Amino acid sequence: MSSEGQPLVAEELIDSLDHGRFELYRDSELVGWLYYTHLKPNRYALRHTEVESSHQHQGVAGAMVRRVLDEIRAREGTITAICPFVVDYLSRTTTYVDLIDARHPGYSDHAAAESARATAGG
Repeated sequence: MSSEGQPLVAEELIDSLDHGRFELYRDSELVGWLYYTHLKPNRYALRHTEVESSHQHQGVAGAMVRRVLDEIRAREGTITAICPFVVDYLSRTTTYVDLIDARHPGYSDHAAAESARATAGG
């Protein structure tokens, strides 16, 4: 148990190349995923985040985005933020500013990302 009395949860991030997404597993159960497009030379367009309905409001999306960004950093990649959740996450921290692709940063705020998503019908 952790110091807060909550049981420790085993998390694993998998890059599911077949599905074009990073998948977050907690105690071997798929709880969320983040769709991406891998672009050359080593840029990841982070497109859409989803969390299983039974795991919403449990911090899954934030934990997953943090793990994905850490993984991309380990791969020496850059990101283009398209997903509104990712854009919002990045707006609350400077920890990952070095990952944002200078030529193709994506959206700068949640409203712009949501508007583009609505226009695209997704």
